[in-house]
Amino acid sequence: MAPRIDLKTITDLSVLFGTAISVYYLVNRLLTEAEGGPLSGNSKEKKERQSLVWQRLCAANPELDDVSLNAYERSVLASVITPQDIDVSFEDIGGLEDVIEELTESVIYPLTSPEIFSESALLEAPKGVLLYGPPGCGKTMIAKALAHESGANFISIRMSSIMDKWYGESNKIVDAMFSLANKIQPCIIFIDEIDSFLRQRASSDHEVTSMLKAEFMTLWDGLTSNGKVMVLGATNRINDIDSAFLRRLPKRFPVALPNAQQRHKILKVFLKDTKSDPRDFDLDYIVQCTSQMSGSDLKELCRDAALTAAREYIKEKRKLTETGKTDNLSRLKMRPLTNEDFLKNLKIDAGATFSRAALD
Repeated sequence: MAPRIDLKTITDLSVLFGTAISVYYLVNRLLTEAEGGPLSGNSKEKKERQSLVWQRLCAANPELDDVSLNAYERSVLASVITPQDIDVSFEDIGGLEDVIEELTESVIYPLTSPEIFSESALLEAPKGVLLYGPPGCGKTMIAKALAHESGANFISIRMSSIMDKWYGESNKIVDAMFSLANKIQPCIIFIDEIDSFLRQRASSDHEVTSMLKAEFMTLWDGLTSNGKVMVLGATNRINDIDSAFLRRLPKRFPVALPNAQQRHKILKVFLKDTKSDPRDFDLDYIVQCTSQMSGSDLKELCRDAALTAAREYIKEKRKLTETGKTDNLSRLKMRPLTNEDFLKNLKIDAGATFSRAALD
């Protein structure tokens, strides 16, 4: 006789098993939140980065030794760059003297001498600065140089570091970003491609995105007026930014394609450590041939020209080695650059041309 199947027992066991699993995940979730929320799952490398950054911040400002950080602020530490870690200065930027001078007055002076700019409401530093212009013209480089020259800490915002799968966690991370900036001031909160984050709001936006933008705007308005915390954005699509956020970026600086004089200065910066042939290299001629090229395009042009000479050196060295003429290796040197190195690598494609009118 076949054994009788007790359906009630099987049902009870299934319910018990399901309940046990639910309780396990619920308790695990509660313990995770008690230890620092979903952020406690940060990788070992990220935690080491956070610890290293905090040590550097405390070494530069001993007052931070008595400051405590919550789990969300510690997670933002991985995005903090100290001035000592930034190797870009205004000397590395060619052809933007006017923009740099205005930025120095609007950003660096308020960060380095806040006591002067706090005497009058009219002298208060702006809470937001926007750099806009075609791609490859040095907007991100200017932002790094600003942090380096002003001695301000630099928080570079990436959407991947803000967005979290847990509901409401992204808002807490944004809140931690502003609270951490206030603790480690002077500080610049930098948002590259700001149009992708703070673009025009619409009724079709996801609820989480709308809440995140509202949270960011509220915290931005809550910045203290001591001028030591500033939001800096960069974009090549200024018209895509929501008008409410543009209002909070009163200082706007166009970073356009370089003119002939600016290209001359940019090329001199890139070629300062590179030898050129005095008889067969005309910088002014190269400047004339590089119309409508951005600073990034000019850098790649100089790199390609240097690689041309390097390839010839490597081929000649290999040839001498293969033929057994190793005695001549000591006399072999890489030749200086000529006009031809630039001209044969000079390819102005349509993608490199970007007029002011094309900014949308």
